[in-house]
Amino acid sequence: MTTQPLATGDPLRLGPYRLLGVLGEGGMGKVYIGRDAAGVPAAVKVLRPELAHDQHLAQRFVREADMARAVTSKGVARVLAAQTEGGRPWIAAEFLAGPTLDEAVRAYGPMDEATVRALAHPLARTLHDIHAAGLVHRDLKPANIVLTSTGPRIIDFGIARPEHGLTLTTTGQIPVTPGYGAPEQVLGQRVGPASDVFSLGAVLVYAASGRRAFDAGHVAAVQYEVVHGTPDMSQVPPALQEMIGPCLAKDPAFRPQPPQVAEAFAPPKGADRAWRKGPLAEDIKRRETGTKRLAAPEDTAVPSGAPSRRRFLTGAAVGVAVLGAGGGAGAWWLNRGGKTPSFDVPPAVPTPEAAFISVIDTPFGEVPKPLWGPLDVAAAGGELPLPVRDVVIVQAKTGGLLALSVKDGKERWRATGVDADAGFVSVADRLVVGVDKKGALNAFVASTGAPVWQTGGDVDDVLAADATHVYLVTKENELRAVDAWTLATTWSRPMTSPRSQNGPAKAAVGRKRLVIHGRDGHVAALFTETGETDWEIKDQGTDGQAPALGDNNIAYLGGKDLVARRLDRGDLLWKETAKSDSPQGWGTPTASGDLVFAANSYNAYRYSTMKDVSFPVSDWYEVLDGTGIGTVNPPAVAGATVWLHSPDLGSVQVVHKTTHDRLFLATMQRTGAYQLASGGNRVFIVRGGRIAAMPVYGQ
Repeated sequence: MTTQPLATGDPLRLGPYRLLGVLGEGGMGKVYIGRDAAGVPAAVKVLRPELAHDQHLAQRFVREADMARAVTSKGVARVLAAQTEGGRPWIAAEFLAGPTLDEAVRAYGPMDEATVRALAHPLARTLHDIHAAGLVHRDLKPANIVLTSTGPRIIDFGIARPEHGLTLTTTGQIPVTPGYGAPEQVLGQRVGPASDVFSLGAVLVYAASGRRAFDAGHVAAVQYEVVHGTPDMSQVPPALQEMIGPCLAKDPAFRPQPPQVAEAFAPPKGADRAWRKGPLAEDIKRRETGTKRLAAPEDTAVPSGAPSRRRFLTGAAVGVAVLGAGGGAGAWWLNRGGKTPSFDVPPAVPTPEAAFISVIDTPFGEVPKPLWGPLDVAAAGGELPLPVRDVVIVQAKTGGLLALSVKDGKERWRATGVDADAGFVSVADRLVVGVDKKGALNAFVASTGAPVWQTGGDVDDVLAADATHVYLVTKENELRAVDAWTLATTWSRPMTSPRSQNGPAKAAVGRKRLVIHGRDGHVAALFTETGETDWEIKDQGTDGQAPALGDNNIAYLGGKDLVARRLDRGDLLWKETAKSDSPQGWGTPTASGDLVFAANSYNAYRYSTMKDVSFPVSDWYEVLDGTGIGTVNPPAVAGATVWLHSPDLGSVQVVHKTTHDRLFLATMQRTGAYQLASGGNRVFIVRGGRIAAMPVYGQ
C-alpha cells in the first residue's frame, strides 16, 4: 500500500483525523491515511464531494459503514469512527501496516504449503464471522487481504451486503474483480455465503501458485472461464489441490462451509512464523515502523542518522510509505544493506529555471547566444534528450548515459554500462532508469548518478515511467509494470504489438493509462494499475510514433492521420489526414497544455480541441523552409516559442507560440536530424552528437 501527497481540494482534517496522504481512489471516493490526536493511524475513506448530494450513493456509503461495524471479528479491519450525515461522509478504519496478498506474492513468490494453510485457516474463520453477522463480503481477492504481524486481515466492505440482499450492480456492470467472483455473481444471480468460499478458493490458488485460477486475455473471457471453465491449479501442490478444489465448485451447494475449510486447512505448529520471520515478516516490520513514524506528532524527536519526518513524508509522497515491499526475486539493493531505497533516495531537486530573453537584448530575427554549448559529447542519432530537473540526460558519445547540468552543461555523472538504445526514463524526477547490456534494469539518483538498485536481466526495452512504475518490454516480448520503489512486478502481459526491425514501440503514460504505439501501427491504451486494455486502434501508421498526452485528457497520435482521442476512454475527437503528397505523414506531435503542435510535410500546425466539436480548431499553420520529408522527431515548446524541424533537416525554425511570427532560424554544424527537448525555460538541441542549451522568449 503506497501513499501520494495531498492534492489541491483534498481536506486537511476530517473529524478527529488529520490527513497525511492519499492511499488510493476510485469512482466513489478517496482513501486517505490520517492520524488522531493520540497519533493513532487510520484509513479514512471519503465520498467524493460531487457525489455527496447523491442520495443513493450516500446511502450506499452509510451502508458500507454499517456493514463493517457489524463484523466484530479480529480478522477484519475495525471501524474506528464514521460521519455519514452532513458535509462529506467518511469512514475511519483501522490502518493495517502490511502488504496486501497480491503485493506479497509478486514480491516474494508463491507461498509454501504450510504458509498457505496459515493463510487459509484464519481467512476461513473470518469469513465465518462475517457470515455470522448476516453479511456476505462479495469481493474477497488478494488486494483485499492485508498480511500483518498477527496474520491476514480482510478489508473493504464496499459491496458487502446482507445475506438475503440482491446484487448491487446493474445490467452490463462487472459485479466483482474478474477471476475471483463466483459464477452466480458473474451471472447476476442471488449471492450467498458460498460465493465468498469460491472467492477464497481462487485467492488460495493465487497464493500457492502466483497464478490466477481463471485467466484470459480480456475480462469477458475471464468471466466465461469462471462460469464454464476449469480452474488452473497446475502449479498448486497436490495436497492443496484436494482442499481448494471443492471451494471452486460451480454449484454453490457443493462448496464447503467456512468452518469446514478452516478445519481442513488447520496449519501445522509454527506455520504462522511466516508473519514473524523471513523476508515477508521483515517487510511487515518495516511498514509498521514506517507507519509509527508517519503517525507520530510533528514534534516527535528523530534519532540522529535516521531520516527526518519531513524526509519520510517526502518519500511517502512518491510511493514508498507505508513502506514499499522489499526487492522482488532477482533484484538486490546496491549498498543498502537489504533495505528498500525509500530512505536513501533524496527528494527531487528544484528545477533551475533560465531567465527569458527579450526583444530588447535579442531582437526577432537574431539568433540568441546559447546558454552553453555546443558540446561534442552526445551520440549521433541517439535517443531524444531527457531533461530531469537540474540535469539533462543524453546518450553519450562513448556509450552509456551522460548527465549534464542544465545550468552550464558540465558533466554531472555517467553510467557507462547502460545500453541507451534500449531507452531511459525518469521516475518521479528522482530516479533515472535504463537497461544495461545484460538486460538488467539499473536505477540512479537523477541529480547525482548514485546507483540505487539493479534487477536480474531479461529486459529488452524501457517504454515509459510515471511516479511509481517503470513500464518495459522483456526479451520474450512480454510487457511488464515494475514498481520502481519495491521492484515488485505489478503486472505482466503479452506485448500489444510484435517486434519490428524498424525499432521498438514508443509509449507515454498519464491519467492511469499507458499508451503504446507499436511499429506495426497498432495503438493500445492500458490501465496502469492492471495492464488490461482500455482502448485500441489499428493501422495508425508508424511515422509519428510517440504518443503525446495533453493536460486536457487527450492523447494525440501522428502517422497517416493526426488523431485526437480521449485518453480515458479512447473516443475519437477528431483526425486530420496527411497531405496526399506527403510520403511520411504526420510526425510525432507535441502537446502543450490544451494545444498540440505537429508537422506534416512542409507545413506545421497548431491545433486546439473544443468540446462537442468533431474537428480540430486550426489556430495557425506555418510553411517551413526547405524541401524534403522531414523527421518523425517532435517539435519543442518552451516559453513563447515553438521549435520546428525544417523538411530538409538543415535547420530549426523558431516561431512565436501565439502569433506564429517567425523569430529566428537555429542551425548547428553536422548533419542529420535535430533532436529537441525543453525544460526549465530552455530548449536542448542536439545534432550529429553536439548538444547546446538555448534560451527562449517569455510568454
